[in-house]
Amino acid sequence: MTTLPEWLSDNRDTTALAAMLSPASSRSLETLAAESRAITQRRFGRTMTLYAPLYLSNYCSSGCAYCGFASDRKTPRHRLEPDEIRRELGAMKKLGISDILLLTGERTAAADFDYLQRSVAIAAEEMQRVSVEAFPMSVNEYRALADSGCTGITIYQETYNRERYETLHRWGPKKDFIARLETPARALEGGIKNVGLGVLLGLSDPVEDVLSLYRHVRHLGRTYWRAGMSVSFPRMRPQTGGYEPPFPVDDHLLARIIFAFRIALPDTELVLSTRESATFRDGMAGLGITRMSIESRTTVGGYYESENEERKKKTGKGQFEISDDRTAKEFCTALRRQNIEPVFKNWELSYNGPSSNLKLAMQPEEGQPCH
Repeated sequence: MTTLPEWLSDNRDTTALAAMLSPASSRSLETLAAESRAITQRRFGRTMTLYAPLYLSNYCSSGCAYCGFASDRKTPRHRLEPDEIRRELGAMKKLGISDILLLTGERTAAADFDYLQRSVAIAAEEMQRVSVEAFPMSVNEYRALADSGCTGITIYQETYNRERYETLHRWGPKKDFIARLETPARALEGGIKNVGLGVLLGLSDPVEDVLSLYRHVRHLGRTYWRAGMSVSFPRMRPQTGGYEPPFPVDDHLLARIIFAFRIALPDTELVLSTRESATFRDGMAGLGITRMSIESRTTVGGYYESENEERKKKTGKGQFEISDDRTAKEFCTALRRQNIEPVFKNWELSYNGPSSNLKLAMQPEEGQPCH
């Protein structure tokens, strides 16, 4: 078994964060919330960046115990062809969406790298920002994705507990813990501008997992000092297969995790998806979260199909159930009631393309600007 990297067990950076997450913390949830709110408004203003996921394919070669797309699930499999992708993009643009996350399962013959690259190129013609949440790739493959218009990737380790990871990932390429752990670094090496990290809360001890997640963010930030980072906090939701999380995370603990991360990582984008309820998302807006998904569909072809009942029958169930099913208009109205401005676009197409993510060894001397 490959030895774990030293940074994964280095506690020097986690003392303050661990103290905030402790049940015995002297800092109340209200105190953390107030500090988190002040940092968020100072660093990001009263804004919320919005994006939407687009599932390209639900084919998968892995056997994740907790996933509705696992290869042993009895669900119709489908992938979007170029004309279908364009229809989906058109339906999303009608909703005002210009920032999308393209998703697939683990690498398969039906949805391989060439398919993903073509899909990115199509999306980049229509959308202002295109990110990908898919299978791990090589440095050269990430460089090719960046050349095609991909600006970011999202890759969750799911859990940093190696023993639990081995049990949950029953077969397939995702079973390789180290290969997945090293994926964000390969993406940044290949010119991807932003990486999104996260753990799937509920799979393992949540405090241990988020401390490891924090170490990972810090490690990448030191190594690829020009890269953009984001952190997501997804909790388990009901899915095909009926997996029940052994470590459920309640709203109180999730709120404490979010506030603690904002305090510990003041410039990092924190993300909350439609897995969470409308009530919880409204409560977190302005308190630490700076990016949210809207109008989410977890089926393949979920946007255009809403107008086409025959297509809906072919796509099967989604990867998981969403909780906040408000329309984009309803969600934006709720944000504005809190004096938070929804942001659908704050960049130009020229932003797309590969980046030079210089490593720590190339960092300027202390006191010199980084850009």
